[in-house]
This record gives sequence, C-alpha cells and structure tokens, in this order.
Amino acid sequence: MSDRTDAAQSREGRSRRGRFESFVEAVNGQVSRAPFFVFILALLTVWVLSFPLWPSITKWELALHTGTALLSLLLLVLLENAGRRANEAQQEKLNVIAEALSDLMESRARDDDDLHESVQRLREAVGLEERH
Repeated sequence: MSDRTDAAQSREGRSRRGRFESFVEAVNGQVSRAPFFVFILALLTVWVLSFPLWPSITKWELALHTGTALLSLLLLVLLENAGRRANEAQQEKLNVIAEALSDLMESRARDDDDLHESVQRLREAVGLEERH
C-alpha cells in the first residue's frame, strides 16, 4: 500500500506547476485556437499594407523575416515543452493502468500458469518492477 501512496504523492508533486509551466499551458491554449490564426492573418495584412511606409523593399522584407523567425522559435520551444509534458502525463497514466492490470492479473494467476506468464510479460513490457 505504501507504493501506491508514494506514487500518488509523486503525481501530486508533479501536478504543482511553476510559473513557466503555467505560462506554457496558457500560450498553448491560445495558440492552438482559431483567434490566434486570425490574429496572425491580420498581422500579415498590416505588414503587406505597410509597404509604402518603408524606405526600401529590403527593410520591409527584413521586418517580416525577423518577426516570423522570432515568433517561430518562441512558439516551437513553448509548444515542444507542452507536448513533452503531455506525453509524460499520458505515459504516467498508462503506467498506472498497466500496474493495476498487472496486480489484478497477478491476484488471479495463483491457479493459472498461463495468466502468471502473461503477468510477467506485461511487467517486462512496461518496465514494472516486482513488489516486495
């Protein structure tokens, strides 16, 4: 039972988010919706319409390239971070399900050698360690 308590405490510790994680989730929530796409289209429209205000076409193009490069880099880093954390959370859930299934199968495997072998294969496949 203490293993389950330790695992629950570990999950609770990971669920407490820092400022950066909260910021990443907020950005991910906004960027992945249609209003952000509309905002980017509006920004590009403003850029296209601003052509007469620039002294040269090179500076006009440089403004777009610099802005898009910076935005792309920042969004890539933030979205990759969000994706990594989502994958880690998903893997944790799968591990908990596999552990529970393994425990259930093991409790029923005392009389069935085939089921006992399936428990061993499940534990090896997902990397669950034997409990003592």
